Amino acid sequence: MTSGIEVVITGLGATTPLGGDVTSTWDALLAGKSGVRPMTHDWVEKYDLPVKIASQLVVDPTEVLPRVEARRLDRSEQVAIVASRQAWSDAGHNDDTVDRQRLAVIIGTGIGGAITLLTQDDLLETQGLRKVSPLTVPMLMPNGPAAHVGLELRAQAGVHAPVSACASGAEAIAWAYRMIMSGEADVVVAGGAEACITAIPVAGFSQARTMSTRNDEPEKASRPFDTGRDGFVLGEGAGVMVLERREFAEARGAKVYGRLAGIGTSADGYHITAPDPEGVGQSRAIAASLRSGGIDPADVGHVNCHATSTPVGDVAETVAIRKAIGDHPVLTAPKGALGHLLGAAGAVEAIVTVLSIRDGIVPQTLNLENLDPAVTLDVVAGEPRKIKLEAAVNDSFGFGGHNVALAFTPA
Repeated sequence: MTSGIEVVITGLGATTPLGGDVTSTWDALLAGKSGVRPMTHDWVEKYDLPVKIASQLVVDPTEVLPRVEARRLDRSEQVAIVASRQAWSDAGHNDDTVDRQRLAVIIGTGIGGAITLLTQDDLLETQGLRKVSPLTVPMLMPNGPAAHVGLELRAQAGVHAPVSACASGAEAIAWAYRMIMSGEADVVVAGGAEACITAIPVAGFSQARTMSTRNDEPEKASRPFDTGRDGFVLGEGAGVMVLERREFAEARGAKVYGRLAGIGTSADGYHITAPDPEGVGQSRAIAASLRSGGIDPADVGHVNCHATSTPVGDVAETVAIRKAIGDHPVLTAPKGALGHLLGAAGAVEAIVTVLSIRDGIVPQTLNLENLDPAVTLDVVAGEPRKIKLEAAVNDSFGFGGHNVALAFTPA
């Protein structure tokens, strides 16, 4: 790593089940709104799926993108484009602000173009070869969101697509940090995108018994850390950050939201879907993020948790936090309101963490009515909590034992 370099955040973009941009998402989160609603797709009843709810986008990307452009993109690519354009504009960039050979794009996804793959398979089986789109492969490939954003921005320092399940978006941001710290890029557009609310993923997660079946009360289904939690709620969306070398950002007079001070990654080596109950791998990632950022654990006032509302995962995370940081941080879990955006979750929640530092407020964990007695840390519930933060950590974990922690500090 190159010494003396700092990584700052200059632009934010998002489209989520709570809002079509960062501001509306943040406002809805603080207001205690839920993005979980009944699914109205024909296949829900056709296959008699036990899960009939999901966190669906408030603003459909086809309402934002030109019709011809939208038709040539998978839904996961659509949301990536929408969020990236917001972030790029928010950062104040234009054609002359950065050498494209010093610009990179890193957009992660957990599943990629599932909707395209399944739709085109149906067309092949029912109507034959001639009905299959020639754009099928570019639309279904997991690097599609990153590739399309990279082409639009003419990024030439690198275009990458981490695929590490629910840690993908956070890993993209960690990768951006590494590229800037190593001197490979001055500016990186990084985040995550996911849009796979369709029959096979819902059926598969249902069979694995990882999803909530609280169909009669959708808005109360996602309840991290609560004794009544029974699984996560599948969501869709995208979150994107523009990260820059501080000297570069200051030289062009950019506003700065905050600093990505350090990052940590690890793997559990434990199980394909279950986390290590002792939080060993997760705690190593958290500790590494503080170490790389030169942050004393005592200075971490807040942890934005991965907490998906599963019985095992939520408790294991608190064990890891206690090991790596201690008992003092204030916790929150945005998935209570957002649902689980899979590969986009870490990126959207990293944005929430940055805004918590900027505004000095931690959002409440929606639907936390009875804290699990196994959780002995301070989890914000009921209403947002005002708190001045010197440092905050965002956790993201994924199937396969992927662990990512991002440590942020004020600008």
